[in-house]
Amino acid sequence: MSPAEDQPRVYEIRIAGYPSTQEALALQAPIERLLCPDPDHAPPCEIPWSFTLADSIDDASTALVLGVYTSSGRATRVAAQVRALTGEGRVVAVTEGDAGEWEELVEQYRFERGLRSERSGPGQ
Repeated sequence: MSPAEDQPRVYEIRIAGYPSTQEALALQAPIERLLCPDPDHAPPCEIPWSFTLADSIDDASTALVLGVYTSSGRATRVAAQVRALTGEGRVVAVTEGDAGEWEELVEQYRFERGLRSERSGPGQ
């Protein structure tokens, strides 16, 4: 894959099959620790992320949707980590997301990228 093809963009990692909203929401904290093991670290986060809920496509269950702003390869690796965390009984799927629906991730990426550039100095 060329570097241009693997530029950061929004991806949705959908974890399906929760019978209730509360059960889906209970997964947020373990995933947060997976993505950000030290919540008190100095910014930026390695991968901007956020959560939402959605109805599962196949049945009446609830899906937890993790939005990430990263490369395709990185999104796939995060999905594999989430799959390992949730166990084999859950369907975990990665799709490209709509940047307009995850605008806060795009803005976070741009802002934090600016912080990173300022820390490394001009021309670095």
